[in-house]
Amino acid sequence: MQCSLPPFFLFPAPFFSAARPHTIHQPNQRARRRTNMKLPKLPKLPSLKSLHLPSRITMERLLIVSAAALVVVLAVRGGQQTQTAMQQTDFTPDVSTQTIADASPDVEVTSTVCWYEDGEGYLVPVTRQIPLQDGVAKATLSLMVKSSENDLAAARMGLRNVIPEGVTFDLDISGGKARVDLSKEALSCQNAEEELLMVQGTAAALCGFDTVQEVTFLFDGQKRSQLTHGTDVSGVFKADSVNLESVETTANLTNASRVQLYFPSADGRLMVPVTRTVFSPADLTTAMLELAKGPEKDSGLEIPLPKDCGLRSVTLKNGVATIDFTKEFASLATAEDASAATSQALRAIVFTASQFPGVKKVEVLVEGKPFEAQPSAVTTFVNQADEVMAQYPGLITVD
Repeated sequence: MQCSLPPFFLFPAPFFSAARPHTIHQPNQRARRRTNMKLPKLPKLPSLKSLHLPSRITMERLLIVSAAALVVVLAVRGGQQTQTAMQQTDFTPDVSTQTIADASPDVEVTSTVCWYEDGEGYLVPVTRQIPLQDGVAKATLSLMVKSSENDLAAARMGLRNVIPEGVTFDLDISGGKARVDLSKEALSCQNAEEELLMVQGTAAALCGFDTVQEVTFLFDGQKRSQLTHGTDVSGVFKADSVNLESVETTANLTNASRVQLYFPSADGRLMVPVTRTVFSPADLTTAMLELAKGPEKDSGLEIPLPKDCGLRSVTLKNGVATIDFTKEFASLATAEDASAATSQALRAIVFTASQFPGVKKVEVLVEGKPFEAQPSAVTTFVNQADEVMAQYPGLITVD
């Protein structure tokens, strides 16, 4: 779902309210290996003089018979190839639509947000379409479980699933609280990093629904204080720590608060949420100031706003957040890839602003005037699966 931008950039805020898991350490990435193949030596062919060649008449007869046989073979093989091609087409459905492949064109679908691990170890949200049904939250979690089908869908986006294979869920949501019971397969994670990705990804997906503000966990029907590799699961998980940035151990966190910021991934395909600890009010102005600072050094993320771009003012009135940047923001229109640069900046602004209650639309100004340069369209849904898949050049290795 996309919306064309009016000339003054009035954006609907995204439908999704994000959840925030803890810091994820960067896993080792597997290098692609190149296979060195040696061609076999060809046998030495005999010379023409050593061959016993048939007469011209015999050769002509052989050619006529061979041509007739070739026609018959081609006719037979042509039919076989057509049948094989049809079988292969039917056997290999499009991954982007296989979650609703059995549905008729009239089946109503809904958007949901699944969470995956990217190549840098970040949890990232991806908007997917599924049939409208009872139990959309459980259906969302099921898409995040490792399986041949789910792993292929994730790999086509350059991502990985975060819930171990075979995990099933019992889910109870009441009064803004979700209690999720993961089956015993959830205890099979290989290390603490995998445990953290599983727990935080599950909590993030559930907190993306308006009816859920906090999540508690059971495992195989039992309350646990920690998992196999020591991950603490005793408490309540809220939407306040997606990809939490590090904080100096000497910092006094008594008056600290957190804001969520969206930065483009290094290849520009994904918008990645991170949570930053700040020592000022956690409001829209603070979030925009922090966004202009960019991501942490060596984070693997890109800064979405132009260099030296500053913030003139931020106001929120009648659901419209008006954000006024300094003149440097206008340089996006003359960037090498102006459309992509502008789109990334606007998405980062819109998704960052959407975390605050009351923000329904976002208006971007430059030196008090509407920002006129615009891409053809900017989505109001974070990381749409079909767009992410279209921009990914190939498959990653899935363990």
